Amino acid sequence: MKLQTQIPLQKRSDNQIDYQSKVLLLGSCFVENIGDKLAYYKFQSTQNPFGVLFHPKAIEKLVVSALQEKKYLEDDVFFHNEQWHCYDAHSQLSNSSKTEILRQLHTQLKLAKQKLATASHVVITLGTAWVYTQKATDMPVANCHKVPQANFQKSLLSVADIIVSLQTTCRAITAINPTATIIFTVSPIRHIKDGYVENMRSKAHLIAAVHDIVEDASNMWYFPSYEIMMDELRDYRFYAEDMLHPNTTAIKYIWEKFQNVWMSEATLTIMLEVESIQKGLEHRPFNPDSERHLNFLRHLQLRIDILEARFQHIFFKKSDA
Repeated sequence: MKLQTQIPLQKRSDNQIDYQSKVLLLGSCFVENIGDKLAYYKFQSTQNPFGVLFHPKAIEKLVVSALQEKKYLEDDVFFHNEQWHCYDAHSQLSNSSKTEILRQLHTQLKLAKQKLATASHVVITLGTAWVYTQKATDMPVANCHKVPQANFQKSLLSVADIIVSLQTTCRAITAINPTATIIFTVSPIRHIKDGYVENMRSKAHLIAAVHDIVEDASNMWYFPSYEIMMDELRDYRFYAEDMLHPNTTAIKYIWEKFQNVWMSEATLTIMLEVESIQKGLEHRPFNPDSERHLNFLRHLQLRIDILEARFQHIFFKKSDA
């Protein structure tokens, strides 16, 4: 008896992610779930130089600004709730010092350009099609930073608007990096603050636009994380306490689907070794001075040395052998 409907997925035969790949992840907070998995398994990955970006226009602005080497000036930041903020970036870049936030913006923008130029894969996760536009400048913002909503106009990007934005983003990426593979996904996290019906309209616009973009493109692909969550995991036991975010089990499930599509059997074998080492490093013995545990540490360190010698970018914290 089959008790679950499943999204049909096909393993990629080319452009797979392996331990030589360089992956840049941009977008909503779900991209950080995938990014954290890549980091845990010691892939060469970078996520969200400007912090979480929820909508297509914010991602577009980051990519274009990075490639044009935008210079942030004092007028580009503002002081609110005892911190300096920038409307282009998430609050994780906010700072009590104006000098420091400007320095961080330029540092992260340079990082974004470097990673865009060298990435083998760019993963873009779209969270919402709802956008807040600052009334004073008529410019969409990436984050409102708890500035009163009266200062913004909220609107839903049309499918056509999103297509234009994604096309601009993709053209900018391929202009500096023609061989990059771009993987789109729509975040399964529901933005209920926008409203239940409004959230579904938003996701529908994003999905329709992405499929228009990838349909005839040779270097762009769609991974159905939203559909997997909505269909295969349509039970509240797969949600966190807020009943909106995927819980650890759901994230692991979607991650396994992603790796089965985008990673070869050889890569999966290395991942198993990395995971085994990570678990070994987390192990806490009852008797740390026992000969058995010391032998375990020596063997673990040998495995670490072999893996680090094979892949120059892989580093583990050293065991206490």
